[in-house]
Parts: sequence; structure tokens; C-alpha cells
Amino acid sequence: KSDSDTYSCDIGDAQSRAKLVVQEAPVRFKQELQNEEAKEGKEVKLSCELSKTGTPVTWMKGDTVLHASEKYEFRQHGTVAELVIRGVKAGDA
Repeated sequence: KSDSDTYSCDIGDAQSRAKLVVQEAPVRFKQELQNEEAKEGKEVKLSCELSKTGTPVTWMKGDTVLHASEKYEFRQHGTVAELVIRGVKAGDA
């Protein structure tokens, strides 16, 4: 629940009011993606850790947005986002 609201101090005959606006902290990488090497046909897992739970993540290969499929699986556990790539090929590099 947000703490943003109007707060007041009441002394009976008078009241003082103030508005509190809480700005959301930006999401940051606590752990960035690491370079990987794998043999063709193997499964590779890339992961990064974010500063905020439940942050939406978009996985990309170059400029192309990836979509969940038999080849690509997306997982998110708390602040950790994972991309699993199955059956890697030299063309996946």
C-alpha cells in the first residue's frame, strides 16, 4: 500500500496539512547478464538479478524480441529473471 497521501496535524482549533508524494525507485540490475559459451545442442541459461520483484522483463536476441517457445523459456523467481535456450546452434550466437 502506498504512503502517498495528505497528512495532517490537528490541535483542536487548527490543523496543518501536508501532501506526501512517494516516487517509485527505478529498477536497477543487481547482477547483470554474464557471457556464456556452450557446445551445440546443449541448453544454456542466462540470468540477471533486478532490484525489484515482479519487474516485467523483455528478452531479446539482437534487435528481435524473443517469444516463449520450445526453444526459449522465460522464468522469473522473485528478483531473478532467467532465459533458457534449448538446443543451441552456432547461429544462436
